[in-house]
Amino acid sequence: MGQTAHHYLIFETASGFCGIAWNAVGITRFQLPTKTAEAAERMLLRRVPGAEPDTPTPEVAEAVAAARRYFEGEEIDFSGFALDLGEQEAFFSQIYAAVRQIGWGHTTTYGTLAKALGAGPEAARDVGQAMAKNPVPLIIPCHRVLAAGGKVGGFSAPGGSTAKARMLELEGVRVEPPPPAQTSFGF
Repeated sequence: MGQTAHHYLIFETASGFCGIAWNAVGITRFQLPTKTAEAAERMLLRRVPGAEPDTPTPEVAEAVAAARRYFEGEEIDFSGFALDLGEQEAFFSQIYAAVRQIGWGHTTTYGTLAKALGAGPEAARDVGQAMAKNPVPLIIPCHRVLAAGGKVGGFSAPGGSTAKARMLELEGVRVEPPPPAQTSFGF
């Protein structure tokens, strides 16, 4: 059992209640803020059934403290935390590794990321799927990956694309709503 036993903690941040799950290898799941501790716990346990509430390891406690500071608007780099994402498609692993290198306040697009990994523009959809399946949002900062033209794009976390835009705003990135359609030229 050892390596695969999952533990979790629900904790409060300035943006709501988050959850984190871990095993002997590293952090396995992260739940972005929800309105209640119960909702965070329910959503986390749906993804890690059988996990037991526990006192975090020193590294997990550090990740929790970092997440709290992040949601207070502090610049945080999560790229050093040990993760255990289980069995992943090789391309998804490459995508996650690349996204972990996108720093605070920076963004890229699905297509740019696909190209950076040596894949054609059609792989942008794979990048999108990897972001949607990201088991540790925030720690792998999928909120920093935007749709073409700097549009917010989808976000599978509670609050959807509004939550994504709010996280980017914390980092000083303004995601503009699309301009209203031009109705007349006024000649």
